[in-house]
Amino acid sequence: MEILSYTFFQHALAGLLLVSIASAIIGTYVVSRRMVFITGGITHASFGGLGLGFYAGLNPVVAAGAFAVAAAMGVEWLTRSGHVREDSAIGVVWALGMALGTIFIFVTPGYVPELTSFLFGNVLTIDTPDLIAFALYLVVLVACMALFFRPIVACAFDSDFARTQGVPVAAVNLLMTVLVSVCVVLTIRLIGIMLLMSLLTLPPITAELWARRLLPIMGWAVVVSVAGAVLGLAVGCWVGAPVSATIVVVLIATYAVARCLKWAGNKMHRRDVNKMISS
Repeated sequence: MEILSYTFFQHALAGLLLVSIASAIIGTYVVSRRMVFITGGITHASFGGLGLGFYAGLNPVVAAGAFAVAAAMGVEWLTRSGHVREDSAIGVVWALGMALGTIFIFVTPGYVPELTSFLFGNVLTIDTPDLIAFALYLVVLVACMALFFRPIVACAFDSDFARTQGVPVAAVNLLMTVLVSVCVVLTIRLIGIMLLMSLLTLPPITAELWARRLLPIMGWAVVVSVAGAVLGLAVGCWVGAPVSATIVVVLIATYAVARCLKWAGNKMHRRDVNKMISS
């Protein structure tokens, strides 16, 4: 318990709580709309912004955010225009971002010490400005979900039907794509590009084992994400392992246990039904 008195650990715990809540909310939308591959493309496209930030002396998070939003809007435009299939557009954006990032980092003079943190994450380097940015994003995200929940649900599950009902599908999709991109960028420094997808997808797919409607799934995803983040932080500090990796392992273990419990519950239910039928 002594470690709780250190400021860096308090910042890490607060940052994990904020980001785990935000990633669970936006991750539920990502999983429901089957945008996991798109999110992966946005994540890796932001690597080009990181490289440009290091090379030009800009804030790498801001540069990565600009690249992520531009990549997301580019994929949406190419897909909507019908010129390129969605998977092909994502592949192009994914490869372009990684290629540009590699070039910019290679030509940057000297050593880039922060690159490892962005690739693999380092929650113990979170400071007060990061917490403020996370908190502001969470407030904006919750406000958008509260104000536009019905259109968001309609667009996530059946965009064609939503369009016939007069819902501005393009505007809603653009809003959520921007929110996903900002979440990706803000979370990169916390858990890293390599492990970010797990934080966005594992809590929602675990929650889907217990709920079917979007709002309950979102609530359960927040519970799973917060519990996994706190437990992963504790395990990482205890064994001296990277916290981002232990969080992912804890979330995967949680999903595996929940899956086994679901399977056992279904098997017992079928057995009871068979007994009732036979009797």
